[in-house]
Amino acid sequence: MSMLDKLKGMLKGHEDQARQGVDKAGDAFDSRTGNKYQSQVDSVQQKLDDQIGNRPPTDDQR
Repeated sequence: MSMLDKLKGMLKGHEDQARQGVDKAGDAFDSRTGNKYQSQVDSVQQKLDDQIGNRPPTDDQR
């Protein structure tokens, strides 16, 4: 079993909490860097949200 499979198993049923954690971590990173990397952080947050589940991936990420 790969690490990704283990993480997905741990997140099952807690997708909303994981999404909130991703958003909070991204916001904290933005505040510490003065929003210097905001577009990259937003891109990573979106990709993680898609990987977490319950949301279909956007067209540009297929």
